[in-house]
Amino acid sequence: MNFKEEQKKRIQKVEEILECYLPKEQGYQKTVMEAMNYSVRAGGKRLRPILMLETYRLFGGEGNEIEPFMAAMEMIHTYSLVHDDLPAMDNDSYRRGKKTTHIVYGHAMGILAGDALLNYAFQITGAAYHMLKEREVTGEIFLRQMEQILQAQGILAEKAGIYGMLGGQVVDVEATEKQSKLTEEQLQFIYRLKTGALIEGAMMIGAVMAGASKEEVAIVEQIAGKVGVAFQIQDDILDLISTAEVLGKPILSDEKNHKVTYVSLKGMVYSKEQVEQLSKEAIYLLEDLEEKQNRNNPFLRELLLWLIDREK
Repeated sequence: MNFKEEQKKRIQKVEEILECYLPKEQGYQKTVMEAMNYSVRAGGKRLRPILMLETYRLFGGEGNEIEPFMAAMEMIHTYSLVHDDLPAMDNDSYRRGKKTTHIVYGHAMGILAGDALLNYAFQITGAAYHMLKEREVTGEIFLRQMEQILQAQGILAEKAGIYGMLGGQVVDVEATEKQSKLTEEQLQFIYRLKTGALIEGAMMIGAVMAGASKEEVAIVEQIAGKVGVAFQIQDDILDLISTAEVLGKPILSDEKNHKVTYVSLKGMVYSKEQVEQLSKEAIYLLEDLEEKQNRNNPFLRELLLWLIDREK
């Protein structure tokens, strides 16, 4: 398997799905739709929808009901970046090598575009229900799949909200504003929620929509949680050792915003060791899960390893 080629195929698939669900730029409110689409089309790794799709496939999922959730997850991730870049937060002018949404459309429209993406994300998950109706799914199968859709919507809401990404962002903002000294445990809490929650949500939704058991979904959450923390620690490392050209956004932004990071708290060597340890634990859990259900997904394994060892 050529990982890079397979990754490009999956990114292309996500791009096609996103285009299907982006709002049409029309009506008196079309400016916010333009800002939404600009933000989503800025590119990126499309990590979360790919993780969702690959986890779905790992558990034998085959239908296209997963697609609206893939688009919704990427829109929620994008909204968080749009708000993250605002002057009241990180005050960044570039994201993925392009001007940030508030720089192009203004601060107020940046806020509204983020709000719109969050609301629109939940709106489009309803398409999964209509797909079942179009396929004329009935009886017990319909009820079971409807239950999966409702469970997936609940996961999406929880992992995006105060018990997930938003909650982690709150603790991060307060710590930065107060210049608080954080413990490693507190920092892991922030990372687990702020970055890890959407990764957890993506993989859990993939598992749920494919019909995984409650126990299997719990293991998937553990895997994703470890990957999420390692991903953020790697981000801290790259903020110091990479370049703006490679990273696609300004470097040293954590230092500029006086943020406590793993590197500033524990040092570069320890941070790299943590990334390696968490990645090993995540892969062990994944391999154990694959063995128990006698099914594997080599691309998913390679993707998790690449995420943690990436350069941008």
